[in-house]
Amino acid sequence: MMQHVKILRKEIETPTVFSLYFHWDVKVEPGQFVMVWVPGYSEVPMSLSSTGKEKCLTVKMYGDTTKALNSLKEGDIIQLRGPYGKPFTRVKGKTLLVGGGSGMASMRPLINEESTGIVAARGQDELLFADDFSKGNAICVTEDGSRGIKGIITAGFENLDLKSFSMIYICGPERMLYAVFKMLHGKTENVEFSLERSMKCGIGLCDSCSVDGFQICKEGPTFSISEVEKMGEFGKTRLDRSGKRVFF
Repeated sequence: MMQHVKILRKEIETPTVFSLYFHWDVKVEPGQFVMVWVPGYSEVPMSLSSTGKEKCLTVKMYGDTTKALNSLKEGDIIQLRGPYGKPFTRVKGKTLLVGGGSGMASMRPLINEESTGIVAARGQDELLFADDFSKGNAICVTEDGSRGIKGIITAGFENLDLKSFSMIYICGPERMLYAVFKMLHGKTENVEFSLERSMKCGIGLCDSCSVDGFQICKEGPTFSISEVEKMGEFGKTRLDRSGKRVFF
């Protein structure tokens, strides 16, 4: 059932990412997603970057709907449907949050004093929520070397004891996820990936988000590393909104 919420405020996070804050009296677990609708535009799936009493959508501009969301202001209304999907598994102890681009948004509610973050982007202006971690707990990786380690996200794992973390959570572009998957495969089982696919219904009817028989909207969007291992399409190919198969 579609519900409407009123925007309380908008905050600019990076040159291409913004956050919309609102009150919504619905329980949402970190890692779940909602279908977001602006009248006149297509619905899009989004995870929440804040899941408390005050909730938040952190949005990267990449299409007509997200550009429409960016044009909204305090007091404007957006429509939400959900929440849907399987959330991240909550654990006690040290956790590692690995986010590329806007991927850190869905993991932001998991950040606490025991969290370490590997936050990656092309440049320092695009690093998202790195400063939400406790001092010294954020490992920044930038392709241009403008902040932290120069390189791609896998460079952030150097000198880390993977076995010391109760869980490693990962979200970001699929090519990035695939690189991290290949690096972690066989080293630890305490890993969860948040996958993204084109979604039209969000409830398992259209099958547009299916990956090797796994429906991202119902069985995900979070998957263990052992489940991802069974996905032969992962990191290689996907369906676009028209149903055409494209390759990464």
